[in-house]
Amino acid sequence: MNEAIWATWYDLPDEGREASLAWLHAHYLPFLTQQPGYAWAAHYRNVGPGPSLASYHDFAGHTPDSEGVETGSQYVILVGAASTHTFLKPVFTELAMPLNFAPMLAKRMNLRNVIFAEEARVNGPASEGRLPGSTPSPAIQFGTYRIRSFEEELSLNMWYAHERFPLMGRMPGSVLTRKLVSMLGWAKHGILYEFDSLESRTLHFEEPHESRIVDPKAWVGKVVRSTLHTPGSPVVGERIWPPVISIKA
Repeated sequence: MNEAIWATWYDLPDEGREASLAWLHAHYLPFLTQQPGYAWAAHYRNVGPGPSLASYHDFAGHTPDSEGVETGSQYVILVGAASTHTFLKPVFTELAMPLNFAPMLAKRMNLRNVIFAEEARVNGPASEGRLPGSTPSPAIQFGTYRIRSFEEELSLNMWYAHERFPLMGRMPGSVLTRKLVSMLGWAKHGILYEFDSLESRTLHFEEPHESRIVDPKAWVGKVVRSTLHTPGSPVVGERIWPPVISIKA
């Protein structure tokens, strides 16, 4: 269960975007999967929040401009390993890459990196058939943030343990939920929800549950109001690499 995740958020210019994505999928991401100890890599396009989650940032805090946190959020690359130390031997920012990689990677803008360690997980009903340590699911929601105070952080962790994780363990379409803490990067906390499809996420997760953030008396509403999120968080993403093969029966 001690899985580590290296997450990279970034943007791409409109001009040449499809060519950049094609190169990333043909060269860079396969290169990452060949690195010693790197278990998998996955690439997601941010599809934007649904109608209920669109109001999230009306209630959640944001990273202060003074912190200098990069704002990329159009895409996120996730890489898995058994330990955070895997990304330090060698250092993930200093991988020995072919010379032609540098100019292509430089096309990514507003790039932000965080390395997370997994602290807790729960499998959902749609996890059947998924192999341990395999590539994340076709659809995700990924939130990254800090908490304002010790008391609010305690409440956050109690909420995950007592309310949110039991919910995700029985929710239709839920594949896996991971609570993460960072080893490197501005965000201290991460929550990575995996779903068998974007449709399942909207129908079973966002509409009946995330919509409750508007209620300051609901536990989830109180938790949201204690957070300081990174730009674009939470990201709702569809996997664009590796190609999606339906995991539904």
